[in-house]
Amino acid sequence: MVGGILRDKLIGRQKANPDFDFAIKRHAISFGRQLAKKMKAGFVVLDEEHGACRVVRKIDGGFCTFDFSDFRSKTLEEDLLHRDFTVNTLALELEKAFDADPHRSLLDHHGARGDLKKKIIRIAHKKSFSEDPLRILRSLSYACILGFAIDKETLGLAKISRRKLAKVSSERVRDELFKIFDAQNSYDYIVLLDESKILEILFPEFIKMRGIGQGPYHHLDVWQHTLETLKQLDLLFKQTRNEEIIKYLDRVISSERKRRAVLKLSALLHDIGKPKALRYEEGKTIFHGHEWMGIRPTEEISKRLKLSNDEILVLRKIVRYHLRPGFLADHEVITARAKFRFFRDTGPEAIGTLLLSLADQRATKGPLTTVESRSRHEKTVSGLIREYYRKAKVKKAPRLANGDDLIKEFKLEPSPLIGKILSEIEEAQAIGLVKSKGQALKLAAKIIKDGARK
Repeated sequence: MVGGILRDKLIGRQKANPDFDFAIKRHAISFGRQLAKKMKAGFVVLDEEHGACRVVRKIDGGFCTFDFSDFRSKTLEEDLLHRDFTVNTLALELEKAFDADPHRSLLDHHGARGDLKKKIIRIAHKKSFSEDPLRILRSLSYACILGFAIDKETLGLAKISRRKLAKVSSERVRDELFKIFDAQNSYDYIVLLDESKILEILFPEFIKMRGIGQGPYHHLDVWQHTLETLKQLDLLFKQTRNEEIIKYLDRVISSERKRRAVLKLSALLHDIGKPKALRYEEGKTIFHGHEWMGIRPTEEISKRLKLSNDEILVLRKIVRYHLRPGFLADHEVITARAKFRFFRDTGPEAIGTLLLSLADQRATKGPLTTVESRSRHEKTVSGLIREYYRKAKVKKAPRLANGDDLIKEFKLEPSPLIGKILSEIEEAQAIGLVKSKGQALKLAAKIIKDGARK
């Protein structure tokens, strides 16, 4: 037995879905296949060339993975040098695993215990990044997850080797990035990725955001403001005690990726449309429509990372509507219609949009950003969050009219007009302007009449 499970045992870390790594002299794939049949578990070949496979077994609502691989050298000591980092080079001979003191049976050929004690991530061999460039990114995800520092030589070599990351599959890059996004202190390690010029290899779109000033409401350029928004989102997540919000953030959207992680990606993407929207008018810097212009690059990045359709929809909505809470906060009184339209447009992502808006505002500290406007924004967001959860507990009133009613009453043919009419009836019903079927049909008649005039 080798690697992470032994490392975690020494530092007292426990994973919800544990994974075990095993090094076998030869025939690992054959062994794994036979074991999977014996355990009635899933089986997949990971790397036929290096004799690597995985067995997956469901346990207590989760799952457990067992990875097996052939020795990549003649001896175990040499084989362990092919592992990514020294902290993962511990080994335990299984026949000695049940000794009275199994710690004494641990094999530590490459200083794993010393680096665990120092809390250092260090490559096991100078050719580690060449063997697998994903390790460049993994050095930061490990440091982030474990709360370790990265050895200076390792970080320097990661920076030198960073262009090799372009050859790594998007799925593998995505999985390491989301480990960082899922941690409490994502900001620190995204900044480290940025300073090491690794981030721009993964997201070349971010390069255009650098150095663009934003006028007197902001104290940072577009890119530094983006990073500060992520920092504020990190802080917001740490500070929240609202159980409903915590439940929302912990909800899995796809493949173990949670909403909190997707929201952190949205913080990096929310102003990605600003370089294209940039205009200078009468001495002012403006970005009109940047939320719209941010949708396309958001989709392109999401697809490049092989995110699910559900995740792409979440990111689209948040980027598209991240300014809306600020617009609402500009009014002393927010109308019922404005609230209805915000919740209608954002749907299940209303909370995510509001949280990002709050972080976005807290990252804005230019000379024209007043204490009063900041306070009004905070109150608006808090009020909308309360209203969202209050409305979620109220049973939705049945529709007063449907498409068949409109077709029968007004002799309409099926068309987009019916959807438009029903949408306006729903809005009028939600804000209390329409309370009966008769009133609903009267409103429908008016809409049809007004449309005919146009």
